[in-house]
Amino acid sequence: MRTTTSLRVRGAAAETLSAALIAGTALAASAAPSGQANPRAQTQQTALERQVLPDGDGWGSAGTGTTGGAEAASEHVYDVESRAELLAAFEDAGDAPKIIRVYGVIDGNEGPDGVPQSCDAYAAGTGYDFEAYLEEYAPETWGWDEEPYGALEDARDAAAGNQQAWIRWDIPSNTTLVGADSEAGITGAALRVNQQENVIIRNLTISDSRDCFPAWDPTDGDLGNWNSEYDLLQIINGSENVWLDHNTFTDAPNFDDELPEYFGRTYQTHDGAVDVTNGSTYVTMSYNRFEDHDKLMLIGSTDSPDRGDPGKLKVTIHHNVFKDIGQRAPRVRYGQVDVYNNHFIATDGAHVPYSYLFGVGAESHLHASHNAITGDIAAESVLKNWRGEVVTATHNTLNGHQVDLLAAHNAAVDAETQLAADASWTPQLRGKVHAPQAIPALLSRGTGPVLTAGE
Repeated sequence: MRTTTSLRVRGAAAETLSAALIAGTALAASAAPSGQANPRAQTQQTALERQVLPDGDGWGSAGTGTTGGAEAASEHVYDVESRAELLAAFEDAGDAPKIIRVYGVIDGNEGPDGVPQSCDAYAAGTGYDFEAYLEEYAPETWGWDEEPYGALEDARDAAAGNQQAWIRWDIPSNTTLVGADSEAGITGAALRVNQQENVIIRNLTISDSRDCFPAWDPTDGDLGNWNSEYDLLQIINGSENVWLDHNTFTDAPNFDDELPEYFGRTYQTHDGAVDVTNGSTYVTMSYNRFEDHDKLMLIGSTDSPDRGDPGKLKVTIHHNVFKDIGQRAPRVRYGQVDVYNNHFIATDGAHVPYSYLFGVGAESHLHASHNAITGDIAAESVLKNWRGEVVTATHNTLNGHQVDLLAAHNAAVDAETQLAADASWTPQLRGKVHAPQAIPALLSRGTGPVLTAGE
């Protein structure tokens, strides 16, 4: 296993990689619209890992802007291919600008011996026994009125704590975390940008942050639910200036429709994909793919203003593909969230059943325009009112035809849950806005991880 020192970039090898990434940038230039923030739209003289979010490209460019580790000194450029190496790179040099290039797929559950460990490793020594847990808290014996407590719930919680300590990783300020090629990724980990600023995450497949120890809650809804803990990525607790670009976020290969049921409910091992909460702000998400995930993206912590969300949660989501997602694309509270030029796709036989796309929550100001929606989706289902009041939903298409999503929603609901048009703000930090009819073809390639070293 490499030491922290040997993680540092190695002269000629680094120059070769940078040259290859620049070459890949040039070769792929036609795959996405010009002028947008993506691995190919910036100058060929700037290597992928040194690129920054351009001025005017969404909320992430506001405030101090988002440059990540672009100014990293050569001794703070790291090539990593294991959990241990990645965590060592996070910890080295404090908040000094750093670039971390990921090779291959790093498994969050990778043990000290380099082999991915099973859930049993986290449960060892806690007294947790799943079969005994099912017997103890079965609704026919435990009932429906209280959440589980007692020795077995304590054991489950202890095992869950062991997993959390191992797979939850915090990305420090002034960092660019980038896949060195289109096959790079992180699986089984729960990434966070927690009280940090100026972070770029690009060209990675981030997948399956599965919870080994979901908690049963019979009081959650009419039928109870299994609740899991981890998101693929959390941007939380006042974090600012984050750019997510050309990544894929997915549950694969651990799909919801393949999970077992206990107590008549899916044994859910996934929570969110990307959440922005607790007073975080200035985030741009561009050219990503979001696939096969149910509760996708929560922007805003709770309906209570006490979490620091009012005046924050400024997020731009543009030129992304959302394929076979269930809901929350996004669900918004409080924030000013600009969602434009995205492609939302529902296919037959999806792993996740479709519910809705845009959740309009407490004091939210969601501006969803010039998006393309394709598949067996009813216009009235696209918006869902979660105690919101206003929304902008204009110039969107459904299967190629212009549709008034606000009118469709209001025609299908009672008067008390109707929404009004939002006249409170107009997004200014946008690049070129394409006609929604052009979006499916425009985004048919060039989203998600796209560069390969040596192209």
